[in-house]
Amino acid sequence: MQKPSVDIVAITISSPLLIGIYENQKLIKTVKKEGKTSEILPLVFDRILKHYEVKHIVYSKGPGSYMAIKLSYLFFKTLEIAKNIKLLGAEGFEFNNNAPIKAVGNTFFVKKNGIISLEKSKTQGKFFLPEKIDIQKFNSDASPLYVLNPV
Repeated sequence: MQKPSVDIVAITISSPLLIGIYENQKLIKTVKKEGKTSEILPLVFDRILKHYEVKHIVYSKGPGSYMAIKLSYLFFKTLEIAKNIKLLGAEGFEFNNNAPIKAVGNTFFVKKNGIISLEKSKTQGKFFLPEKIDIQKFNSDASPLYVLNPV
């Protein structure tokens, strides 16, 4: 029996992790998990790869938790090489209606006029998985987006 062919959207820059499974560009399943990215991603993708043929992975390449960005990028880049799955990147702002994204302490990443900066005392936007995706609109540059220098 042939596995269904799907695309994945992974929002890994904050907790909870959100993973969307898309068939024919429509969201068919959502996985929402609390916990550490390093522990969640392998378990979730083990199940996904057993049931689906994954064509593309779109991941939130930043800004957000630097550790989550690094871990996600390495994990997804490994899948791209080992399983021939195309890795694409998207700014986290695409999945929260351009709302502030938690940085460190009481600072948040904000995007105004195409420029990402840090501001204090903002409330964080809520991340969501779109009901439909157009895989062509995502960036083939999947390199992590570090607004500040990574540690």
